[in-house]
Amino acid sequence: MIRLALVVTLLASPALAVAQTAVPAAESSTPPQRIRSVQLTAGQQCPKGAGDEIVVCSPAEDPYRIPKSLRDSGPIPMQNQSWVNRVADIDQTNRVAGGIPNTCSPVGNGGQTGCSVLAAKQWAAEKRAQRQADSSIP
Repeated sequence: MIRLALVVTLLASPALAVAQTAVPAAESSTPPQRIRSVQLTAGQQCPKGAGDEIVVCSPAEDPYRIPKSLRDSGPIPMQNQSWVNRVADIDQTNRVAGGIPNTCSPVGNGGQTGCSVLAAKQWAAEKRAQRQADSSIP
């Protein structure tokens, strides 16, 4: 009985193999031959893939996968930053507290020299924030 089932199975296996080769390319397990990434400008349609090609489209004005409403654009809290940034912040704090030159500190004899540098950095940060606020207005 087992031999008969084995013989029937072996005779039916070529027919199953022929049926599997007739599967279209879209349903097969082979990877696509070409994947194309396209940046779309406003009003442009995503092109169709030709044959075994996959086309991935993304708008040029928003190239990120995370929606803008979910992105955190504010400053990163110190506890979430790398150790390099933490050490640099601690170093700068110690420089200001110690009155080292170019720190704009009332303490020590070299603290006053950094006030103009600090004012220039604050001005640049304000301009950068203004440009970012202007670009986010629709």
